[in-house]
Amino acid sequence: MLQNLKEAFEKKYGEAPLFYAQAPGRVNLIGEHIDYCGYAVLPMAIEQSILAAVTVNDSKKINLANTEPKYKDFTVSSEDMEIDKDNPQWYYYFLCGVKGIQEHLGKVPLSGMKCVVDGTIPASSGLSSSSALVCCAALLTMEVNHKSLNKVALAEISAKCERYIGTEGGGMDQSISFLAEEGTAKLIEFQPLRASDVRLPEGAVFVISNCCVEMNKAATSHFNIRVVECRIATKMLAKARGLEWGRLLKLSQVQTELEASLEEMLRLVAEVLHPEPYSREEVCKALGITTEQLCTDLLSPNTQHVAQFKLYQRARHVYGEAARVLRFKSVCDEAPTAPNAVQRLGDLMKQSHASCRDLYECSCPELDQLVEICLQSGAVGSRLTGAGWGGCAVSMVPTDKVESFLKSVRELYYTADPRRAELEKHSLFVTKPGGGAAIFLED
Repeated sequence: MLQNLKEAFEKKYGEAPLFYAQAPGRVNLIGEHIDYCGYAVLPMAIEQSILAAVTVNDSKKINLANTEPKYKDFTVSSEDMEIDKDNPQWYYYFLCGVKGIQEHLGKVPLSGMKCVVDGTIPASSGLSSSSALVCCAALLTMEVNHKSLNKVALAEISAKCERYIGTEGGGMDQSISFLAEEGTAKLIEFQPLRASDVRLPEGAVFVISNCCVEMNKAATSHFNIRVVECRIATKMLAKARGLEWGRLLKLSQVQTELEASLEEMLRLVAEVLHPEPYSREEVCKALGITTEQLCTDLLSPNTQHVAQFKLYQRARHVYGEAARVLRFKSVCDEAPTAPNAVQRLGDLMKQSHASCRDLYECSCPELDQLVEICLQSGAVGSRLTGAGWGGCAVSMVPTDKVESFLKSVRELYYTADPRRAELEKHSLFVTKPGGGAAIFLED
């Protein structure tokens, strides 16, 4: 990959790259759609990554190219970067990282650079290709401008600056891209951001399979609608318990204020919220706000059209999934001596997928079919990973069943469909915990 990128760079710009920056993708083992609600998640970095070759100059221009021909070249002044939220092209993700660092440094003038980007993370697959690109761009911008930041600061800046393109994520993807270490998954906690090792039990591996349906988070409003529904549910639960609901934005904050357990929060959801969707009028009446305040204070730019909100379902998923993450970590910690650790983890993964499908409604028919096939093929647990609405499933497979598992999934999901069969080579693979983002120099 490195040699191909070097040759592409030399062909494009007529000179050798000065250095390379690399940021890995990730697979989230459990804890979906809860990072932006303030709860811990449990991802690991994967071997697939975004890799960029770079040279520096004093042109005050950023020249971007991609080894994949379908991604167009782009040139912009480093002094005047505009990111078009309504047109989420690959280079705008790159510019998110550049702009995030520039703003952190106090909007200082940036050096010019020439850059060619390559990658082995399938696009829109739920393996964090877009966030890895943002992280890679932030990291190389630091290097180009001779600055230094620690990994936690880089992760926080990268999480914040991806919002320039309109995605209101919670920071998991950027955190694992920088804080990952080879051989271990991580429990990522927020406020403050911190990562702790999670040693996965022996006797099983994780297999990623792509359902071959693409979903670009920034190009649709699905993701941000869920963020908004959680925000409104936060306000409703807080108000029902007499808290200062105006300042609370995340479901975790309600739990903290009430000093309640996750089980108690699930009971509170059942007591306060009803399963039927809430209309705009009902939300406004319950919170004592106007429609204009709802649109200005609670809805994001691409959710202004939403007329109904499923608050009960979203809050139930978040509190239930947060509890599953803690149980997953606990089983991993006990694994060397605990009986049936692999099976218990598999059961938690199955519960997580059911909650994503039924309560958070972030799955799709192809993902559900793929998860079922993975379970039929010998996985002890399988679930969607990433934002959903397409992308990948992650399955926990006993080591002695891996070959038969791969053969079965290949036959049942990929071979039967000509388009999937064509994509299968990069869509079904065993993975292990990889290392974090890094800079390395040209030899």
